[in-house]
Amino acid sequence: MLHAFREEVASALAEAFAALELPEDDLGIEEPPEDVPAVLASSAAFRLAEAAGAPPPQIAGEVAAAIDPSEFTYVGEVRTQGPYVNFLPSEAYFADTLRAAQAEDFGHRPDKDESVVVEHTSANPTGPVHVGRARNPIVGDALVRILRMAGYDVDAHYYVNDAGRQVAVFTWAYETFDEADLPEPERDRIEYEMVRYYRKGNEYLDTADEDAVEAAEAEIQAIMQGLEAGDEAAFERVSEVVDQVLDGMQACLSRLPAEFEEFVKETRFIRDGSTQAVADRLMETELAYEDEGAWHVDLSDRGFEKDLVFLRSDGTSLYTTRDLAHHEWKFEHYDRAVTVLGEDHKLQASQLQAVLDILGNDSDRLTDVIYSYVNLPEGKMSTRAGTGVDLDDLLDEAIDRAREAVESRLDTRIRDDELSEADIERIAAQVGIGAVRYDIVSKQPTKPITFQWEDALDFEGQSAPYVQYAHARTCGIIEGADRRSRAQRERPVDVDEVDPSQLDSDPERALLRQLARFPASVETSAAELEPHAMATYARELADAFNVFYRECPVLAEDVPAERSRARLALVVGSRHALANALSAIGIAAPKSM
Repeated sequence: MLHAFREEVASALAEAFAALELPEDDLGIEEPPEDVPAVLASSAAFRLAEAAGAPPPQIAGEVAAAIDPSEFTYVGEVRTQGPYVNFLPSEAYFADTLRAAQAEDFGHRPDKDESVVVEHTSANPTGPVHVGRARNPIVGDALVRILRMAGYDVDAHYYVNDAGRQVAVFTWAYETFDEADLPEPERDRIEYEMVRYYRKGNEYLDTADEDAVEAAEAEIQAIMQGLEAGDEAAFERVSEVVDQVLDGMQACLSRLPAEFEEFVKETRFIRDGSTQAVADRLMETELAYEDEGAWHVDLSDRGFEKDLVFLRSDGTSLYTTRDLAHHEWKFEHYDRAVTVLGEDHKLQASQLQAVLDILGNDSDRLTDVIYSYVNLPEGKMSTRAGTGVDLDDLLDEAIDRAREAVESRLDTRIRDDELSEADIERIAAQVGIGAVRYDIVSKQPTKPITFQWEDALDFEGQSAPYVQYAHARTCGIIEGADRRSRAQRERPVDVDEVDPSQLDSDPERALLRQLARFPASVETSAAELEPHAMATYARELADAFNVFYRECPVLAEDVPAERSRARLALVVGSRHALANALSAIGIAAPKSM
């Protein structure tokens, strides 16, 4: 409803400005403060005062007087407050919001006929996913979900670095060392077994004698050269290592969950010749130059102090060279590309966009979402020498702590009669992993995070459990209504038979206003690529529902039947909005907690 309301406000202001012969270049539409009952306001009087030769409050009054609310469906009243023109909703605004929210897919927007590829995570396939990189798959997966809800055709991609030195070292080590040379794996999963080879190989290169290291480096270099030369045997050797590690990493990421349509290997762009084609085209530009055998692109006129090397002196490509071919492939298959990157890749990403322009691409089709890292949380998670904390450790502890929190909130009767141990385990996983996701996704990506368990698992604070608990409350009310209907042999509530005017108290109207914002919040969060905005909306919706829950009984015997039915419809709409807002940021919506 907010979209339609905004369109009416824009139309009303444009007509008023035209009638008053005022400039129409900026209508000044904005959301008013929380203590103002309006849905939208206009601050244009500030801008217009000088041109009109009158003080802003006078301009606002003239604009308001020129608007007839009866000409509109959702604008019910126009008031002024100093220099602001405030637009209040009509009864139709609340009634249509209530009806729209009855749909289970409430908040989902129509198809936009625009394809988007979101590349995220893309951690090197050298071992378990580290907690310091956890922000990437969580932010990336939330972006995928929000864009899909907003109507975009979205594919999630994981770009696999299978052509760099690290993978060559890994392949050499895997083929060199035996199981007897390795310690026990930290977990019974393939990436934990495989990473032992990688660590052993790096230890060997750091400690072996000079002749042994030289021989090992020759083998490692041969693998890298084989990849560049298109040697199928080299590709197969590397794939045997990389694919096993990726299988394990996917198992970890599925716990978040974060899933991908495709794992795109960078060797793909070596094998199909596109990397060399990019290098050849760059060498033909006026900005390319050779220095000691290596090829560079001069980026000084684009504000960079450092030029980009795209071919080494031995003729091998670099990661960015292959990534240029990768992005041209994206542009060929998708309308837009979004890449989620850590702050340490910011310079490289900016150089990539500059060189894409040099190659004749429209780099505006590429947007980078840059995030800062997550500082390690305190807790019982194991920090192993040289390996740090794995994402699995964080998720395990989150579930353990959530289980303790959930059990502390259950009395014996509920646990014994209504919730089995399996139910408690399920809820603990939903709450614990939801707590990690929300704590990370709710912050602006560029701000660093220091993870705090007491905040993440606070059932009364700005957290996933707080929003999840509001959803569980909606489910409890609806189940209670269903039981009452069955016992009294009544038909379920039909929203077409509900009188929305029964919802006239401040908590009811405040909740309806929040529901009306949901579709627009989805659109805005997708357009701005800001998943934290959706997390904020979910929490604000939970705030509004909890006030309603405390002050507006739904099924109490002293509530008139007509009002009870209207409130129940409002609860159903809240359940749909809460579930879909949580889903948009990848968090489960438990039916009980």
